[in-house]
Parts: sequence; structure tokens; C-alpha cells
Amino acid sequence: MQVIADLEVHSKYARAVSPSMDVPTIADWADKKGINLVGTGDFTHPMWLRELEANLEEDAEGIYRLKSQSKDGSPLGEKARFLLTSEVSCMYKHGGKGRRVHIMIYMPSFESVKKFNTELTAHGANLFSDGRPIMGLSLAQVAEIAYEANEKALVIPAHVWTPWFGFYGSMSGYDSLMEAFGDLEKKIPAVETGLSSDPVMNWRIAELTDKRIVSFGDAHSPQKLGREATVFEMGELSYDAIGRALWGKGPEKIAYTIEFYPEEGKYHYTGHRKCSIAYSPDDARKMGMTCPVCGRALTVGVMSRVETLASLEVEVESEIDSFGVRWIKDKSAKNPSYIMLVPLLEILAESLSLGVSSKKVMDLYELLVSRLGSEFSVLLKTPLEDIAKIGGHRASEAIQKVRSGDIVITPGFDGVFGTVKIWPSSSQTTEDKKEEQTSLF
Repeated sequence: MQVIADLEVHSKYARAVSPSMDVPTIADWADKKGINLVGTGDFTHPMWLRELEANLEEDAEGIYRLKSQSKDGSPLGEKARFLLTSEVSCMYKHGGKGRRVHIMIYMPSFESVKKFNTELTAHGANLFSDGRPIMGLSLAQVAEIAYEANEKALVIPAHVWTPWFGFYGSMSGYDSLMEAFGDLEKKIPAVETGLSSDPVMNWRIAELTDKRIVSFGDAHSPQKLGREATVFEMGELSYDAIGRALWGKGPEKIAYTIEFYPEEGKYHYTGHRKCSIAYSPDDARKMGMTCPVCGRALTVGVMSRVETLASLEVEVESEIDSFGVRWIKDKSAKNPSYIMLVPLLEILAESLSLGVSSKKVMDLYELLVSRLGSEFSVLLKTPLEDIAKIGGHRASEAIQKVRSGDIVITPGFDGVFGTVKIWPSSSQTTEDKKEEQTSLF
């Protein structure tokens, strides 16, 4: 079976996160999205951990489900399953440079989570401070504490190319996993792409050849769940099966990933937000890394940073399936394929020329997912004529264009999200980007 997973999520206790990010709401929206396995996020926060224990029960080995139902007794989030996940922010000095890197930790049980949290506290971490706590521990120290809490713990660097807080980030990251983790490097099974990079960019990094490349949504609100996702192929849904897929050991594997257009990410191009300067890697090489307007250093974009560290050339090819979805494949067949999507709410908003959170857009979204199964079903597998019958011709046409990649994108830079237009002449709606602009990513 295939399991669609989004394992980078934040709770209402994390900075710049919607207060609606509680356990039942996450489960409910995971069902709407078609996400089979969702991360709990933030298990290091004592108040959130208490809510997780109160709301979840074990359904299979290391896999949890929602206990409660809605007030009227109807099932709520009945399909979604949870994996115990968290993310921490390591801020410290190493090699004469200040480091600020985010790392994700997955655990198989609440008992292991409590051991991990207790040890972090003993090392001076203030876990009440934030859902994604800032601590003075190194990446290697956090990894070692995780493995001591449970040998099955999974440690994965998050959004690895983000200039700030990404493992390879230009501002405070590293050039190699060995540099940061030492001998523990061999215990890191995967890295997460982040919104500003796609798999092929990561395939070009030699040290990642034997690592899995995963993509998750880093949701700060329920509607943002599944912006990116990893699809696992497995015979059973269990913590160990997820582990085997991430390690590339056993019959389980990563079937493909679902990607946000990296150009839409906030750090894709090099630039300076204040002066509206944005450079492609070629432009950056020609123009230099100093803002021509104010003379300050530009923020190095993900594309430029990849070019600095990449040593491999990768050939890709595209293939359109029977539903009109464009698949991007590694010609060597060494890596899983991936697809590029635009969230359904954004598609509908442009189709209706309204804001993403407007009532008409939300009503149409609810109608489509309730009648056609889930957001991913609508985006990937529902016949266009069925979409047109329920959502209208313009919505159907928009989804067809997104499936085939027939869209126009202005790349993001220096904290400014890129813009996606399905119809070049349409106006870009921005009212619902305001919430995201307050977040770190």
C-alpha cells in the first residue's frame, strides 16, 4: 500500500503558528488533504505532550490515532494516523562560526519521548519556551541524546537549504554532514528538502547519494498541511516500516515525493528584500553578492548555495500519466520520482479571483474534497470532467494546468514568497500570505 506522509508539523505552542493547530484539527485536515500519516510535531513542549497523550492512542507499533470524536459524535480525523515527531533549533558555535540549524526527531513511543525530553532539560534546554525550542546543544549532542533515549530514534535535518536554520544554509550551516555529526553521520538516514528546493537539487550533492531525500510541509496552520509530502510504499504501517523505508533497508521504500514549486519558496533566489533585488545563480555570479542599491550583502538563495556545494550532474526526464500529471524522473533510476503541485486552495482562489481564505473559496474546497475523496485525490487522480461537474470548468482547467506544469512562477528571495500564476494575465492574490510572512520559513 501507499502511505502519504507529512512528518514536519508544528503545534499551537510554536512561534508564529495558528492557535487552531490542535490535535483534532490536525487529524481532521489530514483527512481532508488525503494524508495517511501526519507528524505530531513539537513533542518536546510539555503542554503539547500532555495534549498528545490525552488525545492519541496507539493503533499499531509506534503509530497513533485520535481517541476523540466531534461534539456531535461523528468521526473526526478518523483516517489519519500520527507519528511522534518534533523539531528543535540548535544555536551554538562550531568551527569558529555561529550555527543555527533545525533538526527533526522521530520517536516510537511516549516513553522514549519523555526520556529524550528529560535529558534535554538536564542539559539546560527550556522546553516550555517554544514548540520548537532553542537550545545551545550541538546537532551531534541532540542526535546522541535521541539515540540514547531509543536506538530506533530517527534524526533528520529539516529544510536543509534555508539560509538561516537549514543544515546547508549559507548563513549558519555546514558544508557536510560529517563536519557536524562526526561518526554519527552514518546514523542520519535522510534530509528534508524544504520548500525552496526540490529533489533534483539535492541529488547533485555527493554526500547525499546514500541518503533518502524526503519532503514535508512544515505546516504552521491546518490549511498548509501537505504542501509537500513523501509517499511510502509498504506492506504495513508501523514505526519500524517507516524506519526501514527511510534507511532504504527492506521491502519498504519511498515511492515518490509531492513537491511545492521551489521557486515559490521564500529563499529560492539570491537577493535583498528591502531593495527588491533578486538574482538567479547566473545573475549572482555576474553581479556579485552585494546589493547594488544599498551596498549590503545579499542573502544567498538556495539555488546559488546548491551550485556552490554540488559536484554531481543529474539528468532528468518528464512523463505525463493518464491523469495528465507530470512526473519528473531521474534518468539513471537511482532516485524516486517526484511531482510538482500547487495547493488546491490556491488553485481555487485564482480560479475565482478571490482570497485563499474567502468563504466562496473555502466552500468550494469543502465541496470538492467531500465529494471526490480528498485534496490529493482531486489534484492527482480525479477525472477532469468530474471536477468540472462539481467545481466548474475554470477550476477543472486550472487543475489540468497545474498537473501538467503549465503555470508561471516568479521566484521568491530573501524572505519573500515566490508567486504562482495559473493564467499569466490573472492578478496574484496575496491576502493570505500575511500569516506565512510572520513565520521563519
